[in-house]
Amino acid sequence: MILLDALLSIKNKPFSFKRHSLVRTIYKKTLNWFRMPPLNNKIVVFESFLGKQYSDNPRAIFEYLQNQNYPYKLYWSIDKKYRQHFEDKNLICIPRFSMKWFFIMARAHFWVTNSRFPLWIPKLKHTTYLQTWHGTPLKRLAADMLEVHMPGTTAEKYKKNFIKEAKKWDYLISPNPYSTDIFRRAFQFDKEILETGYPRNDFICTHNNEKKIKKLAANFGIPLQKKVILYAPTWRDDQYNTKGKFRFDLNLDLDLLRKELGEDYVILFRLHYLVSEYLDLKPYQGFAYDFTNHEDIRELYLMADILVTDYSSVLFDYGNLRRPMIFYVYDIDQYRDHLRGFYFNFEHESPGPLVRTTIELIKTVKKIDAAGFQLPPTFDSFYEKFCSLEKGDSTRKVVERIFLH
Repeated sequence: MILLDALLSIKNKPFSFKRHSLVRTIYKKTLNWFRMPPLNNKIVVFESFLGKQYSDNPRAIFEYLQNQNYPYKLYWSIDKKYRQHFEDKNLICIPRFSMKWFFIMARAHFWVTNSRFPLWIPKLKHTTYLQTWHGTPLKRLAADMLEVHMPGTTAEKYKKNFIKEAKKWDYLISPNPYSTDIFRRAFQFDKEILETGYPRNDFICTHNNEKKIKKLAANFGIPLQKKVILYAPTWRDDQYNTKGKFRFDLNLDLDLLRKELGEDYVILFRLHYLVSEYLDLKPYQGFAYDFTNHEDIRELYLMADILVTDYSSVLFDYGNLRRPMIFYVYDIDQYRDHLRGFYFNFEHESPGPLVRTTIELIKTVKKIDAAGFQLPPTFDSFYEKFCSLEKGDSTRKVVERIFLH
């Protein structure tokens, strides 16, 4: 008990040289030392997007376990630079790579994350690793990628490391049969896939009503008389500042957007979690809002009358709301043919129009508005293929299979 108390009292300060190979070796030995009995099989550690957000599938599972009063001790693994995203939420947080983090990770019965842990983190035998992942794949993943343009790696190394880490997963969540087939091949995953739909989408399935939407808009200061466009693009593998720090070129004429749409619309910006750029929207106050650092995109989905995206998997989640989507794909030739590639013919099967310029985007928004926000003929087949499993009970299905088994 003296050792336990001493370890838990250590400051939550991550080691400063954690990338060094010698330090990693020490970490592994430390983690194996911490695993010694007694083990606590009632500990669950959650992490979302590398500890940057309280969001996504891990959040949905956490909230379900908490609300149903299941007898687990629930921890959130966080990046201390994003600590403010976890404050005032009644969470027990542990900074990634701190001594306390290693102690609890070693003792935990369950790890729940939507992205990969570092390859050098060993998974112990008593740990059940639930990989929720974070999207239905449009763009090629892992072993299916023909080229890799990310800094600090090669295609061969990236695929090898990805597949090696995936072998640690005990369970993987899939949102639909289409994704299950791709995950099996791209991740070379041969264990159990839970084809339940994504837990994160339970929220938008059960909260899609006018009262909730108006309350959200009022809380965020969005004018209730305005319609809402959500712009949520993905990242580009070859646009980066340093390793793990990606930039994003907006490629939108905000002055023209405000001039043509500002009387009736506002636009919410939500950049990808890997993008480190800061959006300066001060000149467009009252028209453009930066929600990049908002904790969870699910509330933005509900408020949006139209989604504008590109190749992001947000299109599959937003599809559950059966609302119009526009695809702003100014670089589709480069992205499709050289950067990532697609799993299906996006130009023919997309559930909304594709545009390449700000002017085309404006014209399409006005056209959708004039037509009463009707959906295109391709939407029903899209919904059946990608969204039909998500009825608001995906989290329950996952919890009953993993935590009550």
